[in-house]
Amino acid sequence: MLFASSSALADPVASPSFSGPLAPNAHPIVVNAGPFGDVTVTGQVSGVALAQSHVTSTPGTVTSDTAADVSNAQVEIQTTTGPLQLYVQAGAYSLPALGTSYLRSGKAQDLLFGPVPVAYAKAVLSKDLSITAGFLPTMVGAESTFTFQNMNVERGLLWNQEPSISRGAQVNYAHGKLSAAVSLNDGYYSGKFNWISGTASYAFDTANTLTVIGAGSFSRSRRSSYATPLAQNNGSIFNIIYTYAKGPLTLTPYLQYNRVDRDDALGLNRSAETFGGALLAKYTLAKGLSLAARGEYLKSSGDDCGLATDCVPTNLLYGPHSDAWSATFTPTYQKGIFFARGEVSYTRIGKLAPGSGFGADFNKRDQVRGLLETGFLF
Repeated sequence: MLFASSSALADPVASPSFSGPLAPNAHPIVVNAGPFGDVTVTGQVSGVALAQSHVTSTPGTVTSDTAADVSNAQVEIQTTTGPLQLYVQAGAYSLPALGTSYLRSGKAQDLLFGPVPVAYAKAVLSKDLSITAGFLPTMVGAESTFTFQNMNVERGLLWNQEPSISRGAQVNYAHGKLSAAVSLNDGYYSGKFNWISGTASYAFDTANTLTVIGAGSFSRSRRSSYATPLAQNNGSIFNIIYTYAKGPLTLTPYLQYNRVDRDDALGLNRSAETFGGALLAKYTLAKGLSLAARGEYLKSSGDDCGLATDCVPTNLLYGPHSDAWSATFTPTYQKGIFFARGEVSYTRIGKLAPGSGFGADFNKRDQVRGLLETGFLF
């Protein structure tokens, strides 16, 4: 069947989400696809340069002091009207995160979420109620998956404990000041649908919002991969997030707790947990110019093995009973669809288990990183 198509400019769309300081293209392309309706097309093309100290020699990751890579080469195609809506996000991406070795974009696609990391269908049941199903962004945490979505180029220590993308189905509700969602999904991309996730948000006014999140597995999964950490995927995680946004200032403090119970059959010989907090901040200095910052602290704890010789304590951070903190600063400039931002970060490990630190010998307690990311949001 043949049909005519035409393109025009549209208002910004809600997906993918942006927490600032980067803003999506104010006038994305919309294509009239005839009987298929209007299709909105957006995307990101960006590169990143990296310099770092105490490089960790993890196989398959960047092991040099400096590197350059593609941070995003993605396109989003979506429909936003009608009872059935579709969303597809495809392309290359890297997911730089504090305290972990840098994984190049080509490797990230192979080891993480493939060339189509997010894709779902949305059934709109009423103005307040909808159902989405497919490859879904996680509802856990205060930071999103991809660099362009967040205040900082790198994700933080707390984000490292969270799922990023899960496969499953989600029911969404929003009415007035209240919004909520509940999902049946595969947690840390395990392929086993044994996780329940839920979130509820209340907007007290235009400036203040409180969000409570809980997620966890209700059965065990043996899968272990780069995208699926065995311990966290068999645990539970909770957040309390507060957001203040008024004028040039945005503040997001949040707390996070996760727990993994003992399961000898999976090799989790002892229970373990982490508790941490973070503050994300953004301040607009002038039109197109802003400064973002993040400070965070995370501590792990758990049961020891005592005299048991065949026992290994469960490690969720830099060894059992370890802790770490970080500070990140990210100035950003954006003009139209072009952006450039620099970043400097410092990560410090407090108590360190042997062989779990930074550097070639895994014995260094700190790491400094500098990044420059620049590109276009179309």
